[in-house]
Amino acid sequence: MDLSIVIPSLNEAHKIDRDVGETAKFLKENNISGEIIIVDDGSSDDTAGVARSVDIPAGVERNVIRYEQNRGKGYAIRTGMKESKGEFAMFADSGLCIPLPSIITGINLIKNKTCDIAHASRRLPQSIIRRKTSLRRQILSLAFRTIIPRIMGIRSSLTDTQCGFKIYRGSVARELYGACSSDGFMFDIEIILRAEKRGYVIHEFPIEWTSDPDTRIRIGRTAERMFGELKTIKKVLAAE
Repeated sequence: MDLSIVIPSLNEAHKIDRDVGETAKFLKENNISGEIIIVDDGSSDDTAGVARSVDIPAGVERNVIRYEQNRGKGYAIRTGMKESKGEFAMFADSGLCIPLPSIITGINLIKNKTCDIAHASRRLPQSIIRRKTSLRRQILSLAFRTIIPRIMGIRSSLTDTQCGFKIYRGSVARELYGACSSDGFMFDIEIILRAEKRGYVIHEFPIEWTSDPDTRIRIGRTAERMFGELKTIKKVLAAE
């Protein structure tokens, strides 16, 4: 299998059908043998049911994983990555904020041995932003770019650690996520630190991006939880 695409989902019944349908169509049209892994992170709506009901082309595999308790985005992606079988594995946030052909850009970077992990970045000069985020998300983004890489000791020169569109060599994804302990939003930071520790190369590439106004971020609660998670990550990695 060429590619595993993990889509973490929480109360996405209103748009998961488009995510699944367009992703399956992309795989078929580009002759990519692949699987779509939808992880329903304890939704209170029928996200899983809608994801299972979408008509997709023959030859595209679909795996819908659901559990009752909301565990967090990191837990959802880790669950999906552990189930992945592809030579390449990636996750993409629900909402199709980044055009799917960008997947090919990331895969080619890995195939050409430019990197082991390809990150989409909204902050590169060549990236095209079709619709900006809200002010609260811009504040959080500024914190990520200026504070968190420094306090966490990230060595790679990364402009956008939190973009929800990352592609991995499949074996690398399963190794890193198999060791990851973060259940919440800070899983990206832990994965980057683990990748650096193992000598994996991360490379960013520009994308076209349209902000999804359907955000679950609440700046006060998110900031408090974020720094708690970072503290835990430091402890876990220091103990290994």
